[in-house]
Amino acid sequence: QVQLVESGGGLVQAGGSLRLSCAASGRTFSSYAMGWFRQAPGKRREFVAAINWSGGSTYYADSVKGRFTISRDYAKNTVYLSMDSLKPEDTAVYYCAADRGVITPATMAEYWGQGTQVTVSS
Repeated sequence: QVQLVESGGGLVQAGGSLRLSCAASGRTFSSYAMGWFRQAPGKRREFVAAINWSGGSTYYADSVKGRFTISRDYAKNTVYLSMDSLKPEDTAVYYCAADRGVITPATMAEYWGQGTQVTVSS
């Protein structure tokens, strides 16, 4: 069992930055691929970014490529999502996910966090 707890969401103006954190506990953190998804009001949950178990491979949605960076800290059992040049359309609840396989846009991950709200004002 893996428990995921997100933090770092909030309200920011367009063009600003935020860093989300996802603290993992339970099974071995290094065995899991980690990812971020988001869901805006009235929309389906969508893939944002993923990082493989070793940290050597990352993958981003086209909508965030060049603005968001996913990283992981094995000593802290934490995965981060650094978000720059934020846009109003980035407003959503952001969810952390963990899976023993590869996380892709189509992945139904094994474990999910409770989500953290990000609101970008224009």
